Amino acid sequence: MRLSRQTLPRLPAAVSRPDYDPAAVAVGIVHLGIGAFHRAHQAVFTDAVLSENPGWGICGVSLRSPETRDALAPQDGLYTLKVQDGSGERLRVIGSVVEFLCAPEDPQAVLARMADPRTRIVSLTVTEKGYCHNPATGTLDESHPDVLHDIAHPDRPRSAVGFIVEALVRRARAGTAPFTLLSCDNLPANGHVLGRVVTRFAALRGAEAAAAVRDVAAPSTMIDRIVPATTAEDRAAVAAALSVEDAWPVVTEPFCQWVVEDRFPLGRPAWEKAGAVFVTDVSAFETMKLRLLNGSHSTLAYLGYLAGAETVAEAMALPGMAELIEGLMREEVSPTLPPLAGFDLAAYCEDLLSRFRNPALRHRTWQIAMDGSQKLPQRLLGTIRDRRAAGAAFNRLALGVAAWMRYARGFDEKGQAIDVRDPHAARIAGLTGRVTEPAGIVAAYLTMTDVFGEDLAQDAAFRDAVTRALADLMLHGAAATIRSRPALPPHAG
Repeated sequence: MRLSRQTLPRLPAAVSRPDYDPAAVAVGIVHLGIGAFHRAHQAVFTDAVLSENPGWGICGVSLRSPETRDALAPQDGLYTLKVQDGSGERLRVIGSVVEFLCAPEDPQAVLARMADPRTRIVSLTVTEKGYCHNPATGTLDESHPDVLHDIAHPDRPRSAVGFIVEALVRRARAGTAPFTLLSCDNLPANGHVLGRVVTRFAALRGAEAAAAVRDVAAPSTMIDRIVPATTAEDRAAVAAALSVEDAWPVVTEPFCQWVVEDRFPLGRPAWEKAGAVFVTDVSAFETMKLRLLNGSHSTLAYLGYLAGAETVAEAMALPGMAELIEGLMREEVSPTLPPLAGFDLAAYCEDLLSRFRNPALRHRTWQIAMDGSQKLPQRLLGTIRDRRAAGAAFNRLALGVAAWMRYARGFDEKGQAIDVRDPHAARIAGLTGRVTEPAGIVAAYLTMTDVFGEDLAQDAAFRDAVTRALADLMLHGAAATIRSRPALPPHAG
C-alpha cells in the first residue's frame, strides 16, 4: 500500500499527521522547483498553519523532470518528513502540497495556475543557476539560451523568469493584481536579485511586460536547514516505520530557520506561528548564513570529496578538518559580518559545527559540490573581497576556492572521473583540460569574469593565494593539506 489520504488513518500513533483535512485545502501558492529542500522547509511551515486557513495550499511545479510529480501525485501529495540526529528520529506526514505540475509537459497548465486570482504567492527554490543571471553581478544573463528562447516564445517558456513574466502579463490583461514573488534560494539579497532579473527580462519583452511587473513585491528571505538527498535506505526505513510505502520522503535535521521580509500585498500564511521570523531587512541574517554555513559547507564538500569523504560528517572527522572549518568561521568569516543585535555569533558557529557532525544525516559531499560556479561568488568570493579590502588574511577561504578548482576539472586525486554537475562544466574542461601547472590552471579559471569579476581576476594577492593552495592540493593531496592548514601563519602573504 502507498501513503495516501485513504491510508493516513492507518499510520502508527507515533507518526504525526496533518491536523486539517488535506482534501479541503485549496491552492494559494505556486512553488517553482518542487525539490527536497522546499518539501523539508517552506512546505513544512505552511503545513503547520493550514488548520487556520486551508486556502494556502501549494501547487508544486517541476521545471525540468516529472520525477517528483510521478512519485507524489499517486499519494495525494502526502509525504513523510523524517527529522533525525544522534538522539533519534521523528516522523511527520506533510499535506500542504496538493497539486503537482510538470512545466515541460504542460506549460499552459502552469501559466494558468500562476495567473489564477487565487494564487497570491509564487515562491522559488530553483538553485542559483535557475535565475539565468550573472553570479558575479546579479544581473540577467541576456545571452542565456533559456532567456533567448523565452523572449522569442513567451507563451511556452522554459525558465522560471519566463514563466513569472508571462503569468504576470496574463494577470495584468485580466485586471488581476500581481502575486508576491518569494525567492527561497541561497543568493545574497535574493528578492532583489529576482526582482532585478524579472524587471530586465520584462523590459526585453516590451512595454506590456514591463508595465505588468512594475508593482511586483519580491521580499528577500534567509533559509537554513540541511536536507540531504533521499536514498533507497531512507525510503525503506520510512516504509518500515509507516507500514505503507512512501515513494519520496525527505530527511532532515532538527534545526530549521526562516527569516522573511514582511512584504506581501495579497496576504500570506501565518508562518510566524510555525517559527518564521518577519523583519524589515533580512540582509544581515542572509550574509551571516551564506558566509558561515554555506561557505563552510562548500569548503567542506570540495576538500572532503577530494580526500575521499562521502558525507559531511565523514569530512568533519578527517584530521584537521574541524579545526580548519572553525578557523575559517572564526578568523576569516566572522570579522566580515554586519552586527546583529542580541545574536550570539560564537554560539551560532558552535551550532554549525555540531550540525556538520550529525552522524544521522548522510549529506553527500558530491551533492553540496554541485553548481560551484554559481555558488562561489556569494559563499566565498564576497568574503574574500571584504578581507582584501581590510588587508586581512584569507588562507582558508583561498583553499576553498582552490579545492573547487581542483574538483571542477573533473578527475580526482587517483585520476578517476568526477561527475561534475555544473552549468559551466564543459567550459571549465575546455579552459583547464590541457593545463598542468597550478599557476596556469588558476589563470585559466580567472578568465571566467562572470564568476570572479574583473576585480579578483586582476588581483595579484588573490591569484597568488589560490595558486599556492592549489599547488598544495596537487602536490600533497587534500587529506595532507587539510591537516596542515589549521596551523597556517596568520597572513595571506
